[in-house]
Amino acid sequence: MRAVCISLFLALLCNFVFSQADMKDITYSDGQYTGYSQSDYSAEPYWGIIRFNVKEGKIKNVNFMIRDSALHETFNAEYAKHFAGNEEYIQQTRNDWNGVNRYPKILERKQDISKVDVITGATWSHNIFKDSFIAALKKK
Repeated sequence: MRAVCISLFLALLCNFVFSQADMKDITYSDGQYTGYSQSDYSAEPYWGIIRFNVKEGKIKNVNFMIRDSALHETFNAEYAKHFAGNEEYIQQTRNDWNGVNRYPKILERKQDISKVDVITGATWSHNIFKDSFIAALKKK
Protein backbone atom coordinates (compact mmCIF):
# COMPACT_ATOMS: atom_id res chain seq x y z
CA MET A 1 0.00 0.00 0.00
CA ARG A 2 2.82 2.38 0.87
CA ALA A 3 4.49 1.72 -2.51
CA VAL A 4 1.21 2.59 -4.27
CA CYS A 5 0.94 5.86 -2.34
CA ILE A 6 4.54 6.78 -3.12
CA SER A 7 4.04 5.97 -6.81
CA LEU A 8 0.86 8.05 -6.91
CA PHE A 9 2.61 10.96 -5.18
CA LEU A 10 5.53 10.83 -7.63
CA ALA A 11 3.16 10.69 -10.61
CA LEU A 12 1.26 13.73 -9.35
CA LEU A 13 4.49 15.59 -8.65
CA CYS A 14 5.82 14.87 -12.15
CA ASN A 15 2.52 15.99 -13.67
CA PHE A 16 2.70 19.26 -11.73
CA VAL A 17 6.34 19.90 -12.65
CA PHE A 18 5.77 19.21 -16.34
CA SER A 19 2.61 21.33 -16.45
CA GLN A 20 4.55 24.22 -14.88
CA ALA A 21 7.36 23.72 -17.40
CA ASP A 22 4.84 23.86 -20.26
CA MET A 23 3.56 27.22 -19.05
CA LYS A 24 7.09 28.65 -18.99
CA ASP A 25 7.53 27.84 -22.69
CA ILE A 26 4.74 30.19 -23.74
CA THR A 27 5.60 33.85 -24.01
CA TYR A 28 3.38 36.68 -25.13
CA SER A 29 4.44 40.17 -26.17
CA ASP A 30 3.08 42.93 -24.00
CA GLY A 31 0.27 44.96 -25.52
CA GLN A 32 -3.43 45.06 -26.30
CA TYR A 33 -4.94 42.37 -28.49
CA THR A 34 -8.23 42.08 -30.36
CA GLY A 35 -9.39 39.13 -32.43
CA TYR A 36 -12.48 38.14 -34.39
CA SER A 37 -13.54 34.71 -35.58
CA GLN A 38 -16.45 32.61 -36.71
CA SER A 39 -14.35 29.46 -36.19
CA ASP A 40 -15.71 26.69 -38.41
CA TYR A 41 -19.21 28.17 -38.32
CA SER A 42 -18.85 30.51 -41.28
CA ALA A 43 -22.37 29.68 -42.53
CA GLU A 44 -23.76 31.13 -39.28
CA PRO A 45 -24.02 34.86 -38.49
CA TYR A 46 -22.06 34.63 -35.20
CA TRP A 47 -18.71 36.31 -34.59
CA GLY A 48 -16.52 35.92 -31.54
CA ILE A 49 -14.79 39.06 -30.36
CA ILE A 50 -11.98 38.84 -27.84
CA ARG A 51 -9.98 41.63 -26.26
CA PHE A 52 -7.20 41.18 -23.75
CA ASN A 53 -4.01 42.72 -22.49
CA VAL A 54 -0.63 41.18 -21.98
CA LYS A 55 1.50 42.73 -19.27
CA GLU A 56 4.88 41.34 -18.30
CA GLY A 57 4.12 38.37 -20.55
CA LYS A 58 0.88 37.46 -18.75
CA ILE A 59 -2.62 37.48 -20.23
CA LYS A 60 -4.95 39.77 -18.28
CA ASN A 61 -8.38 41.37 -18.57
CA VAL A 62 -9.84 38.93 -21.09
CA ASN A 63 -13.17 40.10 -22.48
CA PHE A 64 -15.10 37.84 -24.82
CA MET A 65 -18.47 38.12 -26.52
CA ILE A 66 -20.30 36.57 -29.41
CA ARG A 67 -22.24 38.85 -31.73
CA ASP A 68 -25.14 37.82 -33.93
CA SER A 69 -24.53 39.85 -37.09
CA ALA A 70 -27.94 38.99 -38.55
CA LEU A 71 -29.92 40.23 -35.55
CA HIS A 72 -27.34 42.88 -34.56
CA GLU A 73 -27.26 41.80 -30.95
CA THR A 74 -24.91 40.22 -28.47
CA PHE A 75 -25.33 36.58 -27.48
CA ASN A 76 -26.24 36.76 -23.78
CA ALA A 77 -28.34 35.16 -21.02
CA GLU A 78 -31.58 36.31 -22.70
CA TYR A 79 -30.64 34.99 -26.14
CA ALA A 80 -32.65 31.80 -25.51
CA LYS A 81 -35.81 33.84 -26.22
CA HIS A 82 -35.12 33.26 -29.91
CA PHE A 83 -35.71 29.53 -29.39
CA ALA A 84 -38.97 29.65 -27.42
CA GLY A 85 -40.63 26.26 -27.46
CA ASN A 86 -37.44 24.36 -28.35
CA GLU A 87 -36.04 23.13 -25.04
CA GLU A 88 -32.99 21.52 -26.65
CA TYR A 89 -31.87 24.81 -28.22
CA ILE A 90 -32.70 26.75 -25.06
CA GLN A 91 -30.47 24.43 -23.03
CA GLN A 92 -27.73 24.66 -25.64
CA THR A 93 -27.90 28.45 -25.46
CA ARG A 94 -27.56 28.32 -21.67
CA ASN A 95 -24.59 25.96 -21.90
CA ASP A 96 -22.81 28.16 -24.40
CA TRP A 97 -23.56 31.28 -22.38
CA ASN A 98 -21.87 29.53 -19.44
CA GLY A 99 -18.84 28.98 -21.68
CA VAL A 100 -18.76 32.61 -22.83
CA ASN A 101 -18.53 33.64 -19.18
CA ARG A 102 -16.07 31.01 -17.96
CA TYR A 103 -13.55 30.63 -20.78
CA PRO A 104 -11.93 34.07 -20.26
CA LYS A 105 -11.33 33.35 -16.56
CA ILE A 106 -9.89 29.94 -17.32
CA LEU A 107 -7.53 31.44 -19.91
CA GLU A 108 -6.30 34.03 -17.43
CA ARG A 109 -5.62 31.29 -14.90
CA LYS A 110 -4.00 28.78 -17.31
CA GLN A 111 -2.21 31.30 -19.58
CA ASP A 112 -2.39 28.77 -22.44
CA ILE A 113 -5.31 28.40 -24.85
CA SER A 114 -4.54 24.72 -25.35
CA LYS A 115 -5.22 24.18 -21.64
CA VAL A 116 -8.69 25.76 -21.76
CA ASP A 117 -10.78 22.61 -21.78
CA VAL A 118 -14.22 22.43 -23.33
CA ILE A 119 -17.05 22.79 -20.84
CA THR A 120 -19.64 20.07 -21.37
CA GLY A 121 -22.32 21.36 -23.71
CA ALA A 122 -20.37 24.50 -24.64
CA THR A 123 -18.27 23.33 -27.58
CA TRP A 124 -19.62 26.00 -29.96
CA SER A 125 -18.60 28.88 -27.69
CA HIS A 126 -15.25 27.18 -26.95
CA ASN A 127 -14.37 26.89 -30.63
CA ILE A 128 -15.25 30.52 -31.28
CA PHE A 129 -13.34 31.64 -28.16
CA LYS A 130 -10.23 29.67 -29.09
CA ASP A 131 -10.18 30.80 -32.71
CA SER A 132 -10.79 34.44 -31.72
CA PHE A 133 -7.82 34.23 -29.34
CA ILE A 134 -5.60 32.75 -32.04
CA ALA A 135 -6.73 35.44 -34.48
CA ALA A 136 -5.78 38.13 -31.94
CA LEU A 137 -2.29 36.69 -31.56
CA LYS A 138 -1.81 36.63 -35.32
CA LYS A 139 -2.77 40.31 -35.67
CA LYS A 140 -0.24 41.55 -33.13
